Amino acid sequence: MSGEHYFSQNPESALRTTPLQLTLRGHQVTLRSASGTFSPGSLDAGSAMLLKYAPQVPAKGTFLDIGCGWGPLAISLALEAPDAAVVGIDVNDRALETARANAEHLGLNNTHFSQPEGVDPALSFDLIWSNPPIRVGKAELHQILATWLPRLSPKGEAWLVVAKHLGADSLITWLNSGEPGDFDAERVETSKGYRLIRVTKSLPLS
Repeated sequence: MSGEHYFSQNPESALRTTPLQLTLRGHQVTLRSASGTFSPGSLDAGSAMLLKYAPQVPAKGTFLDIGCGWGPLAISLALEAPDAAVVGIDVNDRALETARANAEHLGLNNTHFSQPEGVDPALSFDLIWSNPPIRVGKAELHQILATWLPRLSPKGEAWLVVAKHLGADSLITWLNSGEPGDFDAERVETSKGYRLIRVTKSLPLS
């Protein structure tokens, strides 16, 4: 049995791509998904839930998609805010290659897809969207979020979608614990077993 996961850096399975006709917040697009990546044959239910319920994004700014996969969330951000700069990160090289190809196919010039270490460490983000890689394990997930959420700009927001049965409520508790930083996290929407979580930096006491 293969030990390959969607969070493997270099998938060893044969590359198979699947064309998908999608509507991303009003934009009709054709994207390709790839084998050896997260949700290789369709837009997953969690990402679809985030796309449905997350509020309108700012017209400008620097945005981040944590665990971008083959790119549906990052590309949706880029389409909705063509004057924004959108960064998508993933550890899976095949996912990154597919996301880049999808953005190029759509003629997008405001996206950048890379391994996490390829992001300028001085960059902060006005908006973060993520369907985070829950199955990497709790400790690794906490490390990922504790690395990237502190890079929110002072008035920035993060929107995370997590399945209830995979620990969404305990994640909210952890986000509010102070361990990853001073954040306020709240459940905004529940649909089809998923929680949509809004995270902001805590306001300093006056």
